[in-house]
Amino acid sequence: MDRAHAAARHLAERGVHVVSGGALGIDGAAHRGAVAGARASTTVVLGTGADVAYPARHAGLFDQILASGGALASLLPDGSGPRPGTFPQRNPLIAALADVVVVVEAELKSGSLSTARAARGFGKPVVAYPGSPGCDRLLASGAAIAVGPDDVLAALEGTPRMPRVLAPELQRIREAAASGARGVDAIAAATGLPVRAVLRALPLIERYS
Repeated sequence: MDRAHAAARHLAERGVHVVSGGALGIDGAAHRGAVAGARASTTVVLGTGADVAYPARHAGLFDQILASGGALASLLPDGSGPRPGTFPQRNPLIAALADVVVVVEAELKSGSLSTARAARGFGKPVVAYPGSPGCDRLLASGAAIAVGPDDVLAALEGTPRMPRVLAPELQRIREAAASGARGVDAIAAATGLPVRAVLRALPLIERYS
């Protein structure tokens, strides 16, 4: 949450409009950071009707966003309450409104990964912060890497920072696979490399072998 708040504030201070889903946690932190940045507004894409404040504890935040020139957006008619299926449905709209989709943290079944998939379908860049399983999977499949807000700005400017895997690591992974190691965990154990490094390397090995 601290990372999302800091990144959104940094971007908003530089005139970047932040779009997120209004949920508790990282979404809310991003919206608060954007409001704090002051120079740009933020849009909440709701999984309810635009007149339904959900989650309820974000009602004050939503009012603050509107007062600062931001927007509440929804594909659903007014009066529509929260249902499990409506939240995945809103994710493509988040991706469609964004120039770059940034995933700060994600588990492997996170809804933010569906937003990333939608972004790729629209031809939009995807940026991920390393360190969580879902983000590491995105990095392994070609997402740009962010270790700070300036990396997001770089992606917006068309010069994304791509993750690097050193050639010796690639060779160690190739040798482990040739020796019979199967699966990410087995390769990591055989090479002594972090799982994250193995995940990033495998697509490169497949692409360039």
